[in-house]
Amino acid sequence: MPLAELTYADRLRLLRERKMEQTREKIAARGYMDVDDHGSVEPPAGWHWEPTPNHPNGGFYGCKGWGDNFRSLMEAHPTYVDPADALAGRWCLSLFATWYKGWNPDFDFSHLKAEQELYGIIPGIGGAQHFGPDFRMGLELGWGGLLDKVRHCRGVHGPQEAAFYEAHENVILGVQNLIGRTVAEIRKAEERETRRELKKNLCEMAEMNEWLVSGPPRTLREACQWIAWYSLISRAYNGDGAGSQLDELLRPYYERELAAGLIDDETAIFYLACLLLNDTHYYQLGGPGPDGRDQTTRLSYLILEAAHRLNGTNNLTIRVHDGLDREFFLKSVRHLFEDRKGWPRYSGDKGLTEGFMRNGYPASLARERIAVGCHWMAIPGREYTLNDVVKINVAKVFEAAFREMMNESPGEASMANLYGRFSAHLARAVLCTARGIDFHLAHQKDNQPELMLNLLSHGPIEKGLDASDGGLEFYNMCIDGSALATTADSFAALDQRIEREKVLTWPEIAAHLKNDYGGAEGERVRLMMKHGPRYGQGGSLGDEWAVRISRLFTGLVKAGPTPGGRNLIPGWFSWANTIGMGKILGATPNGRRAGEPISHGANPDPGFRRDGAPTAMARAIAAVQPGYGNTAPIQLELDPGLSKDEGGVEKIAALIKTHFDLGGTLFNINVVDAEKIREAHKDPSKYPDLVVRVTGFTAYFAALSPAFRQLVVDRLIAE
Repeated sequence: MPLAELTYADRLRLLRERKMEQTREKIAARGYMDVDDHGSVEPPAGWHWEPTPNHPNGGFYGCKGWGDNFRSLMEAHPTYVDPADALAGRWCLSLFATWYKGWNPDFDFSHLKAEQELYGIIPGIGGAQHFGPDFRMGLELGWGGLLDKVRHCRGVHGPQEAAFYEAHENVILGVQNLIGRTVAEIRKAEERETRRELKKNLCEMAEMNEWLVSGPPRTLREACQWIAWYSLISRAYNGDGAGSQLDELLRPYYERELAAGLIDDETAIFYLACLLLNDTHYYQLGGPGPDGRDQTTRLSYLILEAAHRLNGTNNLTIRVHDGLDREFFLKSVRHLFEDRKGWPRYSGDKGLTEGFMRNGYPASLARERIAVGCHWMAIPGREYTLNDVVKINVAKVFEAAFREMMNESPGEASMANLYGRFSAHLARAVLCTARGIDFHLAHQKDNQPELMLNLLSHGPIEKGLDASDGGLEFYNMCIDGSALATTADSFAALDQRIEREKVLTWPEIAAHLKNDYGGAEGERVRLMMKHGPRYGQGGSLGDEWAVRISRLFTGLVKAGPTPGGRNLIPGWFSWANTIGMGKILGATPNGRRAGEPISHGANPDPGFRRDGAPTAMARAIAAVQPGYGNTAPIQLELDPGLSKDEGGVEKIAALIKTHFDLGGTLFNINVVDAEKIREAHKDPSKYPDLVVRVTGFTAYFAALSPAFRQLVVDRLIAE
């Protein structure tokens, strides 16, 4: 009796199960992974590759080092074919994460290190990608067209730029080799396959990729496959996960085929689900186009449906504006509650557009600056940002100011004295960070050039200049502040307990901090400080201090460009750095012990209010937005039962919209059962398919380290 044909639903089930198994294999091989649930797979047993160094330290640097080694890696890279999938290819290991030996030692920045350490600065020197490619360029030209462009520009610039262009040729030749070898594997799989529908699928996959070795995509499936190939090589190069305005990018292919009767929605949904499965790149949906008109289309709905049917991790962002299709918005919120996978998240057009315009840009350009990362925006193919790479631990700045005051003038200790010193130290931290950004931009091309993003950017190939070296049109360098709640609550606790209530003295709190709140008296004081006025309570001293600190930070960042003339844009974000930034920080006056994590992004600390009121949090975070086009995200955990309340979905949609009307910029939401999270934290194997939004990204809870899982648990369970 013949086997029944596999439906698209059957194939997605098989692909999802395979994805879960691949995640278990990665955990077994690599340990916990506190990052996006990337689309990588483990290389086959026995596979081995090593780079060729071009530096005495055994590393590889500059265009030649990266271009030669990346081509070599692609020519050795394992192929990947799944007969149930619409798309071929998965990446295995990253050249940057696996083999890169760190910043080129020929370029010494030791003159900056003392202040970087004093203020807990993550300087971004050697930081890669974190801006967005313009996928339209690749879809229009294909790999063959990109190669022709590189060779043409090489001829224009002559031998003096030969190394630059040879590196980009090597990238393209390497990926063409990988696609060609994958086609051969698809043909072998086709010969082995016995199921008619899968054999047909493999035949179409082979023909599609034979064309895509050089030709530009012609169909929706081919466009998805081209994006998947670029995603593979950008991840394998340096981990880049930036995506695009996916609905607008793919819309012409879908509409053309639909009009010709060559595709139906079920087939389109399957192709889109396979693209989302391929890798968790950051894609935006909806929002206004440059002219302000809403970009939601039928394809936007299909992408949401594809993510729903896939029922796994993804990083879809919906840009909310006054003209957003309301049914599309509500459908997305329903998926938050029904699927409970931490997607989608939401960006606020009002705050982002108006904020970016304060840098002197028109609204049309501000609307092109889309969500392409954890918390960051970029104009695809035109803007270099280093978003999410440069951070100042503002709590370390506070610590430096407090210790200086108590060491130099303990008899004159006061809130005014402390804040004055804090302001001066924060100004020094911003300047040190700005100098580090200039240093990075001066030398990154000779460290790790942006070969992948150069190919899909406007300017680098034409000018013969790396994106980090003047090849792009706009340079808006991000500086993120971190530990806002830790710092604001510390100021507020000191203000309340010492100057207003006079129940403590400055020397007493200094001694307790030095002793990490040791002993019974130390614990009594710690709890008193911890339960002082908190940021997020609404109208509290903590809220006042948070606004004051954010305005100070914003003013210092925007006081002028870097010494080298680059525009700076402030934001508030911590990401995984909450753990590392906390480890280098002593006890703080908000009752936090030494070494514990700092506060998460722009969020109040857990337990800021007994009721954990979402509206209070949304208003508090809206009030601390820096306001120049980068984000200060809100991370909110909700009980799934809310959707069962009358109008529950509409209430959450209204909360999101209200936050954005107040100037909010990014809204991350988890819908999770607290008890389930507790159980999964004790034994992650019980819930292998539990997905959480850690911050800007989603991940399988079981794949996170215990310390990272604890961050999620702490946000759910207030003391």
